[in-house]
Amino acid sequence: MNPFLLIQAAGQALGEEVEGEEAVEQSINLIELMLKGGWIMLPLAVLSIIAVYIFVERYLALKRASIEDTTFMNRIKDYIHDGKIDSALALCRSNNHPISRMIEKGVSRIGRPLSDVSTAIENVGNLEVSRMEKGLPTLATVAGGAPMIGFLGTVIGMIKSFWEMSNAGNNIMVDQLAGGIYTALVTTVTGLIVGIIAYFAYNILVARVEKVVFKMEARTMEFMDILNEPAR
Repeated sequence: MNPFLLIQAAGQALGEEVEGEEAVEQSINLIELMLKGGWIMLPLAVLSIIAVYIFVERYLALKRASIEDTTFMNRIKDYIHDGKIDSALALCRSNNHPISRMIEKGVSRIGRPLSDVSTAIENVGNLEVSRMEKGLPTLATVAGGAPMIGFLGTVIGMIKSFWEMSNAGNNIMVDQLAGGIYTALVTTVTGLIVGIIAYFAYNILVARVEKVVFKMEARTMEFMDILNEPAR
């Protein structure tokens, strides 16, 4: 093989390696890029942490609330028909679940008019729904507020760029405008990312709440049917 060709190939390979190293050195560091967003990145970071915390905490809580004991209502029915009200109450109190707390209130009202029993269960159900929805308004606020804060950073960055332009006069340099442009673009992208994530997280949690509420309504109707059944 021609040695000159080997030398030429080695030189090309070495040149490509050097260019690759230079490309790596010139690549954008994500952390440095985020820092170029300025102080606007701080509230966005706080909002992102809040959104993640609320989503994880509520998701786990709703997951526990969606798990239901399939034998619970049958046992309640047997206790009521046998007149074992205390046993029914004890069963309800032994289950840490929204449905069991609703049924407990209904069992404790047995003997009163059915309308009073239904109202008592409904009031407890409203309290349970309110407890399950804890944090969702905050998550919705993050979904709407994060993009607005990002746009605020955009305006601040553009003002900064125009200020540098006005001070530079006819000697405008690109690096003088880079700081404001970085702030404008980075904060906008970050705000949109946080807002989009919070929006999807909010809708996921709302869907899970509605699923649990549907089960609560079904068990309430089942309990009222038990009270309407003739005694054995």
